[in-house]
Amino acid sequence: MRLSLIRHLWGVNQPWEAAFPWIKAEGFVGVEAPLVSQADEERFATLRRANGFDYVAMAFTGGASVAEHVTSFERQLRRAEELEAVQLTAHGGSDAWTTDESETFFREVLDIERSSKLPVAHETHRGRILFNPWVTRHLLEKFDALKLCCDFSHWVCVAERTGWDRADGSIVKLCAERCIHVHARVGYPEGPQVPDPSAPEYAGELAAHEAWWNAIWASQRSRGLEFSTVTPEFGPPGYLHTLPHTNVPVADLAKVCKWMADRVAARFGK
Repeated sequence: MRLSLIRHLWGVNQPWEAAFPWIKAEGFVGVEAPLVSQADEERFATLRRANGFDYVAMAFTGGASVAEHVTSFERQLRRAEELEAVQLTAHGGSDAWTTDESETFFREVLDIERSSKLPVAHETHRGRILFNPWVTRHLLEKFDALKLCCDFSHWVCVAERTGWDRADGSIVKLCAERCIHVHARVGYPEGPQVPDPSAPEYAGELAAHEAWWNAIWASQRSRGLEFSTVTPEFGPPGYLHTLPHTNVPVADLAKVCKWMADRVAARFGK
């Protein structure tokens, strides 16, 4: 199994013509971004191919009902196929839904996925159905076909602790078995993103996340996956802390993402 480091374009303000070469030079083999517009489609495809990048697309379902969210998902899945994405990261549904509504969404969405060859990783994201460990465990047990993009920084924030699975480790084990994509961001009990994961004051949070990623990689190897995709998905302000009254970021986002990518590569290699 090989590591595929993916660079998100969230917070990248340069034109693709300038950004893609330095992203490639930093060792990334692909980019992760929302669906590209029709106006930018040809330009994006040309630059992506010129740099040898894979494209991990992102979908964000919306609507006033479960049915509208399902329709939204299918539309974005088909668009990702048109754009020759290799994978789709999906933010699905709403954290305000009932269990029945959430189950209906995944029952219909997973049926749609069966008509596509594009792998879909449903993200463990705040504000969405998979916003906490316990809801996610129920749905994973209910739907064998449900695959994840694991971003545990959200759960640390929602649960206000890194020890949300300390009882027996069963949730981490189940998530690891279903994970096909990792967002390697480090959260802390009061927020979804530490300012700088290399800072010693966040060593405990970093260690907790790395233990979860180790469990995922071990499971992926045992499943015989050819590659493991990881995005060091630290975000710009307001994810990234800023100084009061100035809005100046307290850390360099590009350096933080590169540090995390290098850290992941070194640990994965071991």
